[in-house]
Amino acid sequence: MAAGLGGWLCLCGLLAVLAGLGAQAKNSEDVRCKCICPPYKDHSGRIYNKNVSQKDCDCLHVVEPMPVPGPDVEAYCLRCECKYEERSSVTIKVTIIIYLSILGLLLLYMVYLTLVEPILKRRLFGHSQLIQSDEDIGDHQPFANAHDVLARSRSRANVLNKVEYAQQRWKLQVQEQRKSVFDRHVVLS
Repeated sequence: MAAGLGGWLCLCGLLAVLAGLGAQAKNSEDVRCKCICPPYKDHSGRIYNKNVSQKDCDCLHVVEPMPVPGPDVEAYCLRCECKYEERSSVTIKVTIIIYLSILGLLLLYMVYLTLVEPILKRRLFGHSQLIQSDEDIGDHQPFANAHDVLARSRSRANVLNKVEYAQQRWKLQVQEQRKSVFDRHVVLS
């Protein structure tokens, strides 16, 4: 519990630092003017990018070197489409940190389930021996009804039990298919 709280405090601190960075002046890579110029006479089309202010976002300020001589500059620039683009790198960084944090929490949860599953199985199988009826005592497979115990166990109706039940049901289906294919030579549909 304390480790989870410490992780959240660390994440909040990191977000506060990134927000402080966002309050500073904009990074020069966060703004640009992009001009897309189509082919003109014997010149091929090109895309030009330049870090300029929004008021200077036009063909004359962005397209360097000018591919056409003096008299054709105006006709060339009229064909170009220039757009001012702005992005927030702080928002991008915060989003990536949140995604990585969620991925990390899911990974920790998976490790937790992987380490705790054998302990829960031992506890559950020990419990299933006590629940078995008199007619099951002579059975050669004492844990054959473990998936039934999981289904009937209301006190332990959590996600892990549901996954375990589905896994047992799937295993039984695979065993039945193997029997059908190899013993009876019948393919199930």
